[in-house]
Amino acid sequence: MTLKNECSARILRLQESLQQQELDGALFTYPIDIYYFTATRQNSTLWVPAHGEPLLLVRKSLARAKEEAHVADIRSFPRSKDFARLFSGQQKIGLTFDVLSVQLFNYYGKLLPERNFADISALNRDLRSVKSAWELERLRHAGSQLCEVFAEVPEFLRPGMREVDLAAEFEARLRKRGSEGYVRMRAYNQELFMGIVVSGCSANSAGFFDGAVTGRGMSDAAPHGASAAVIKAGQPILVDYTAIYDGYIVDSTRMFVCGELNEKLQHAFDVALRIQAAVVERLKPGIICSELFAMAAQMADDAGLGDYFMGQPGENAKFVGHGVGLELDEMPILAQGFDQPLVAGQTIAIEPKFAFPDLGPIGIENTFAVTESGGEKLSPLSDELVSV
Repeated sequence: MTLKNECSARILRLQESLQQQELDGALFTYPIDIYYFTATRQNSTLWVPAHGEPLLLVRKSLARAKEEAHVADIRSFPRSKDFARLFSGQQKIGLTFDVLSVQLFNYYGKLLPERNFADISALNRDLRSVKSAWELERLRHAGSQLCEVFAEVPEFLRPGMREVDLAAEFEARLRKRGSEGYVRMRAYNQELFMGIVVSGCSANSAGFFDGAVTGRGMSDAAPHGASAAVIKAGQPILVDYTAIYDGYIVDSTRMFVCGELNEKLQHAFDVALRIQAAVVERLKPGIICSELFAMAAQMADDAGLGDYFMGQPGENAKFVGHGVGLELDEMPILAQGFDQPLVAGQTIAIEPKFAFPDLGPIGIENTFAVTESGGEKLSPLSDELVSV
């Protein structure tokens, strides 16, 4: 399928959903949503009517949008007084409230007075959660490139180097392979720089990031990821990175150690692998997401590791898997309370991890696609812990 056909199919699915909800159309302002439906990330606003052709209104760059976008009607963003004329007869309009600021909401409310705005955040995220064959090929490519760099870590990992030096070498090799580096996240106030490298107890810093392991970071202004801490022999080294190609993100973690690993950490690593295998076996359409999290948490409890599952005691993340695609935090989420069934074509990063206050972090992460026979691994590399 060509990218043009891909965008057309996405718009058609959206229009079918808009018709089911009796909406006249959807107005998108968030760049990554616009990219998903048009294949351009230029500064623009996208109108998709429930019936008819979409309209892309571009602030900058109109020239590049015309080169890239796979919609027929592309124009400069009109003057405020002319905007409403484009929406004559359109009364019920969908907006993505999850990423729309109050300022922008008020702005479009003034441009389109006496309209009824409806939240289509869930509709949009559900549509985007199911990946096409075209998208899965991009994700497979991202996974293969990321795994090539993971396989090279023993070439440059040495005790005595700093976490940030290991991170910089990893990131340089990934960038040279063409990874774009934009780790887009939809959740408000979440951010990530490509990935993290943490080792031993330096990884135990609590932080804002909604994950099992945060890291100290380089300063209080960037309190996440690699720090200037020196990597020592015997410490667990957790390398958790993304690779991004054509905007599509694959997320994976591998474990390393300089020398031998503590027996308690080795036990936890073995449990993490068992949890991953059990979840992946059940990544099939119809399986309820919250039940997979409950199973994973119970397996951690049964192994005597429940207090350390998905974070240090009191700082535990409440999920074991998250959707990935054009954003790192897509649907679905394998979490308590997320009672929706899996759908074929969804792509999920499964990351059972443990964090010990006296030893540091341990765990595994791979990205999988939901299929009728269970999870298809999109990050094709052995999960084994590597000793150098």
